[in-house]
Amino acid sequence: MRLLTHNMLQCHARGCTTRNYPLRFEEVRLDTEEKTEVNPDFIMGMLPKLDWAALRTTAMQLGMTELPEQAPDTTMDEATIHALHAILLDTRVMEGKMVCDGCGHVYRIKDGVANMLLTEHEV
Repeated sequence: MRLLTHNMLQCHARGCTTRNYPLRFEEVRLDTEEKTEVNPDFIMGMLPKLDWAALRTTAMQLGMTELPEQAPDTTMDEATIHALHAILLDTRVMEGKMVCDGCGHVYRIKDGVANMLLTEHEV
């Protein structure tokens, strides 16, 4: 699961309406693949769609400290574009879990795929 995807996920378990975003990673195994070509236009287009605070918090939890405190504007330098690309697209969570701070629900990640399905009593 890419961190770009994680930035858009929240807990939907029954009764969970507060502190359900962002989901917190635990016990993760990361894979960094530098197979995708950096596309500055794509990164710039995604920037307004990202929750910057959530992305930065998640990146810090995973030991990635290269993101600036404030979201960059349209004059982003090349180093920031490359750092953002590496975090959003080249870093994948292969194994682990995402935990909701609001209700404690655990979403498992296996082979790079997050299981966001809820059982009938959780919906």
